[in-house]
Amino acid sequence: MAAEPSGDERPRLPPGVHTAALWSGAVILFIAVAAFVVYALVALRAATVPLIIALLGTSLLYPVMPWLVRRGLGRGAAAGLTCAVLVLGVSGVLALLVNSLVHSAPQIASALTEAGNRIADWLGPVGNRIQYALQQSSGSGSSLVNELAGGVLSGLGFATQLITGTVLALALVFFFLRDGHRTGDVVREVLPERSAGTVIACGRQAFDAMAGFMRGTTLIALIDATFITIGLVVLGVPGAAGLGALVFMGAYIPFVGAFLSGTVAVLVALADGGLGTALWALGVVLAVQVVEGNVLQPLIQSRTVELHPATIMIAVVAGAGVAGIIGALLAVPLSAAGLGVVSVLRGAQTPRRRGRRSGQ
Repeated sequence: MAAEPSGDERPRLPPGVHTAALWSGAVILFIAVAAFVVYALVALRAATVPLIIALLGTSLLYPVMPWLVRRGLGRGAAAGLTCAVLVLGVSGVLALLVNSLVHSAPQIASALTEAGNRIADWLGPVGNRIQYALQQSSGSGSSLVNELAGGVLSGLGFATQLITGTVLALALVFFFLRDGHRTGDVVREVLPERSAGTVIACGRQAFDAMAGFMRGTTLIALIDATFITIGLVVLGVPGAAGLGALVFMGAYIPFVGAFLSGTVAVLVALADGGLGTALWALGVVLAVQVVEGNVLQPLIQSRTVELHPATIMIAVVAGAGVAGIIGALLAVPLSAAGLGVVSVLRGAQTPRRRGRRSGQ
């Protein structure tokens, strides 16, 4: 009689297929968890966006705390004074930017329309499409104030959410500044010592990455906007103050913001002064961008934010697709924080693996 096959002789998958199946399962699980986290963040954006903004603001202002404490202030008073200065500074900057944009909007809108007409004459059918796009953008820009004035009642819900989020973010900044030094103790009370050390190291690295991004980007945005505004004023381009404000705000969205704000500046120069002025304006924008990319970025942000340009572009596009303009603004600092956490985890796992290999 033939022997019956034992239980150990049941069919098995080839090793390659088995490994591919395991990796596929791990990738699917990772994507599912990441999608759930992103969905939760977007669904709870009324709380998560103020929280992230508060963390960014705290990372920018936290170095002020030791200086104030050394001058004799308590942490509560120092945090309150820092928040008061923050409110005054942000209000002043926003007032300056809005005032510049409002006063320059009609000039920029008419210049964009004129630029569209010239491009249409030069490029034919392709220029007609560009002309239509510029007319749409200029029309929306010129009617922005009227839309805001006429839509106060309809936008009351959004205004309430904006005010609530701003108050929440400011309150979180105060508490983070006052009690941020206790975070390590809280983590050690909740987690075991070995895990607590890794979590604290990840948090510090992520915090340092966000702080480096905020300080570096703000300084670079101020330098870019100053020099481009000076160049446009020298060339006699109308609405130079508003264009400088666009450059400043666009700097917080890497690549995309600089491209859009620079394009608007060149088109306005084309409409007002012709091709020669537009070329000079293009030279000013390109010169500032070259200095930023080769001098300012390596000097200011290389030690804190080490993201490849391709990673930054993917992060900006993905953030804009998930949460619009807010997602585009927050994508790069969150990516820098995530990269910092990964670097800490890799450094923490390397000694363990070496220890296991030496033990074996």
